[in-house]
Amino acid sequence: MAKELWKGNEAVAEAAIRAGCRYFFGYPITPQNEIPEYLSRHLPEHGGCFVQAESEIAAINMVYGAAGSGARVMTSSSSPGISLKQEGVTYIACAELPAVIVNMMRGGPGLGNIAPSQADYYQATRGGGNGDYRTVVLAPATIQEAADFTQEAFDIADYYRTPVVVLADGMIGQMMEAIEWRKPKERALPPKDWATDGTRGKRPHNIINSLYIDAKDCAVQNRKLQEKYDRITETEVRYEEFMAQDAEILFVAYGTTARIARAAVLKLRKDGVKAGLFRPVTLWPFPEKALRECAAHENVAAVIDVELSMGQMIDDVKIALAGAKPVRFVGMGGGAIPAPQELVDEAYKALGRCGK
Repeated sequence: MAKELWKGNEAVAEAAIRAGCRYFFGYPITPQNEIPEYLSRHLPEHGGCFVQAESEIAAINMVYGAAGSGARVMTSSSSPGISLKQEGVTYIACAELPAVIVNMMRGGPGLGNIAPSQADYYQATRGGGNGDYRTVVLAPATIQEAADFTQEAFDIADYYRTPVVVLADGMIGQMMEAIEWRKPKERALPPKDWATDGTRGKRPHNIINSLYIDAKDCAVQNRKLQEKYDRITETEVRYEEFMAQDAEILFVAYGTTARIARAAVLKLRKDGVKAGLFRPVTLWPFPEKALRECAAHENVAAVIDVELSMGQMIDDVKIALAGAKPVRFVGMGGGAIPAPQELVDEAYKALGRCGK
């Protein structure tokens, strides 16, 4: 299959169309603006509907409505815009509706800047709104994965009736790479017999709801959601290992930082240091067991967590390792990006050696 050169944001938008998304509701914010721009031009060509809402809050509630009708629907934004959507995300999660939410992260907190960041890890993996809920979080490290994961996100959302987050950063959104268009793995998707798409006189009314006044009813719904999250944890965990089999230094990184860490691994290997990389692909569910097993090798002297933040994923890394190996951190907040050499230097420090 021939490869094509695509910009990250536009690849995400085209992938959504190819996945059958026909409704998009959003509000502009850099560095993800090419997603709504592309969809505003091309979604109507496929019989779809693009709406630039009056705000991020309005957009996510439009997503709620379209998802309730059974349609494939998506919204996208960047960090502070995603923050404004969090109340709607909790409604969607509690009502058990499928939706895809793309976050091209930028520097923060607050309005911050438009530089690439990974400081929304807590928000994405812990649930940025109220209540006991989770969202599946896919973290692409390439434009190919951005396209693949966006398509698959719709199937995951439909299969589990849950919101799915594609979590990348401004660099993934703005860079260009050659990709090929691939179909996601096939899933036997359940019928949407819960959708509020009109009874046509053939069935009772369906009701979409996230309000449970009685505490017992709310407890039952929470238990139902938790059982679903347990199933997701058992079946949807994904990760990648790179030169990790004999590593004495193990980097843990996702997304853009995984690309930087991979370069550091190759540099260290060239210098005779056995380095490896463990890359979480699903940030939730986090590949806790796989990381613990990868770091358990007797060769591993230290684990180095690398993030474009002041340290958020490091909590999950430490939980997974449970103190079995020392964990060091390399990261920058506010949109600054470490160079591979900084990771190399940290590896030598962890090993108590002088670098080359």
